[in-house]
Amino acid sequence: MFDIVFIGYRFLDEIVPFRGARMIAPGSAVLCGAMAAARVGKKVAVITKMAEKDRHILEPLTRLGVTTFVIPSETTTYMKVLYKSENVDERELIQVKNAGLFEIAEIPGFRSTYVHLAGISDREFTLEFVESMKRAGHTLTLDIQSFVRQVDPVTGRIAFQDVPSKKEIFRHGSMIKSDIVEAEILTGSADMEVAATTLEAWGSEETLVTSATRILVRAEHKTYFEKLTNRSVVGRTGRGDTTFGGYLAWRMDHEIAGSLRFASAIASIKMETPGPFSGTLDDVLTRMEAGI
Repeated sequence: MFDIVFIGYRFLDEIVPFRGARMIAPGSAVLCGAMAAARVGKKVAVITKMAEKDRHILEPLTRLGVTTFVIPSETTTYMKVLYKSENVDERELIQVKNAGLFEIAEIPGFRSTYVHLAGISDREFTLEFVESMKRAGHTLTLDIQSFVRQVDPVTGRIAFQDVPSKKEIFRHGSMIKSDIVEAEILTGSADMEVAATTLEAWGSEETLVTSATRILVRAEHKTYFEKLTNRSVVGRTGRGDTTFGGYLAWRMDHEIAGSLRFASAIASIKMETPGPFSGTLDDVLTRMEAGI
């Protein structure tokens, strides 16, 4: 029995900052989210789709005790992230290679408290897949980027676009994760609270929205805010995935406000260092207490 099972691509991220050296680092929503949850004590598994020859890139997860299930594919997904300015929310995403859609028949049997669909584009999950996972009895949490980030089949460039089936998709999620850019595209509002309230009206029981400076949670018709306290943004890539992985892990045993403070602390620490969160539970609790 797992606490959280993350489903999504495991891939390589080529990161080109606005200033500084290009780097290739382990990436993916499942990596950053799963490592955050595992490092704070949860029993975590990852289901991914990739080429068998690249299985070694799962080592950061397996070393941490995360159980991994690999669905074989001819290729492993490769992403390029280009930052256009000092504003870390202004970036261009290109999907150079793609491992293919997840199919319900490929998913191994397992039991868990939550299943988080942590895609990085619309090339991973269909509405039919979401519905099938729900019918299988799983409690789903959904990452909006899995649907809003739409890949051009020719250039590989990712455009952020509205999702015609959004209401059907999001009513299957007990929690929804988004950043403010994605939330605005879906709801038409750049106001975090207004956007989250709209998602709540569409059926999201608990909605987490991130921005460059703060995090919002909307649940039970109440809104909660917490600021980020990072001192740099060198680890911007994976901010939202770390935030949600930390929030979901802590939320299993704690109330909303405390879980939001925990998520802010773990995300702030992560953003100060490239790669997934590499700290400890004590590091997060110390940051929470310091409030800086």
